[in-house]
Amino acid sequence: MNSELFFRPEAERELIEAVNWYEERIKGLGSSFLLSIEAAIDSISRNPKAYPKIYKNIRRILIRRFPFGIYYFVEKERIIVLAVFHAHRNPKEWEKRIS
Repeated sequence: MNSELFFRPEAERELIEAVNWYEERIKGLGSSFLLSIEAAIDSISRNPKAYPKIYKNIRRILIRRFPFGIYYFVEKERIIVLAVFHAHRNPKEWEKRIS
């Protein structure tokens, strides 16, 4: 099952900021981060219900090698990404996006 995947603007902004931050630290690290994100997105698209619910209907996949998670929910045949969130940030920040 390959579902359509949509990023909310906040999630897209977080992803871009993280890629840029890693790339500024070490050349090529931003690209590695993006490859890890793409692998996680492919996995979500193939089987969106494979990852645990962590809050109401919100699921999370953790990113390999990087302290980030992708927070999303499934709505009919669509996957909505709420956040690309660093593990050390306050989870109340992404929870605000649910309403």
